[in-house]
Amino acid sequence: MEEAMILVSETAMQQYRQELSVDPQSLGHVRNAVLAYLRDCGWGELDDAASLCVTELLSNVWRHADSDTCVLRIQPSVCALRIVVSDDSPQLPVVRAGDASSESGRGMLLVSKAADDWGVTMNGDGFGNGTGKDVWVEFRPQPKRVAA
Repeated sequence: MEEAMILVSETAMQQYRQELSVDPQSLGHVRNAVLAYLRDCGWGELDDAASLCVTELLSNVWRHADSDTCVLRIQPSVCALRIVVSDDSPQLPVVRAGDASSESGRGMLLVSKAADDWGVTMNGDGFGNGTGKDVWVEFRPQPKRVAA
């Protein structure tokens, strides 16, 4: 019995990694791959929130980073699911409120509301001199409600 539990734990911990060319036309395919991965590793309840976050983080690379490529990683653990997009730009994402007439600029606000936590880890020396950044979002499992 213990061996089966260890095998399930190891399988659930496998990471997803994809190197991408920055192309808005490919977002649908990337989202579908991410959703399939989430369902396979037992995080299917996060479909909507994770899909929104992946789309926004990848769109930010396309719009704001001076980078043609990025790396998308999904890191599941027992207590959280982390999605990381790495690029070569030192430019940090900004949470903007955006006004009602604006057609863009609310992406990181949506990310901050959809995820339990988010942040940026600078790669290199931390002063924009180096190899870019990792922008990450994290989701934690919600306790299941039991009917009384």
